[in-house]
Amino acid sequence: MDERRVVILVGPPGAGKGTQAQLLEEEYGFLHLESSKVIEEKFVSGGDDLVIERERNLWKSGKLNTPALVRQWIMERIEQIAAHDASIVFSGSPRTLFEAEGEVPLLERLYGPEHIYAFHIDVSREVSVRRNSKRRICKANRHPIPNLPEYRDLTACPHDGSELVTRVLDTPGTIAVRYDTYLRQTAPVLGFLQAKGYEPIVIDGDTSIEAVHARIAGILERGTRPASIE
Repeated sequence: MDERRVVILVGPPGAGKGTQAQLLEEEYGFLHLESSKVIEEKFVSGGDDLVIERERNLWKSGKLNTPALVRQWIMERIEQIAAHDASIVFSGSPRTLFEAEGEVPLLERLYGPEHIYAFHIDVSREVSVRRNSKRRICKANRHPIPNLPEYRDLTACPHDGSELVTRVLDTPGTIAVRYDTYLRQTAPVLGFLQAKGYEPIVIDGDTSIEAVHARIAGILERGTRPASIE
């Protein structure tokens, strides 16, 4: 892929957005903008700031963080990545219509509308809770380790060798809240993208990691505008 691209992956918790973003990063050199990582970095660097503490508490409850803050943080990171002339893949952003209304025009200005692709990776509530309840990430770089049989016996990250940990927030109750929050606050972003001409390409997230990746990669390699895909 010679031209810079923007890939927006929308889907509920457990849809595999992080895994698919990682594959695009490894295979095509995309830079993965993971909204949760950006937010958690702000939590680490924010110290005892009262605003950051409030946002930490929202995060721990499974609710979305304040859209205005998240939008500001994400837009700052978008500009940094674009300045390095790199393609970008989002896993979990925009999270709200408010965020989309700020982020998408910025992406259009920096990358051009013809280079923006939207994918809707869909999974049921049951699958979301099951996958996330035992999901692990690596301690060094947050590489996602899917909750699938072939990864069950891994004790170290296959990408960097670091320790694998289960996120404290990934409990069935918190995940259920996150799924409901997704339906209420994030799913409407799909309609916004459609109205802007970026018809989200629906992918069944219950299929294999390889099948989902093949579908995404095939579309990107053809270079077909999302709105024109049948």
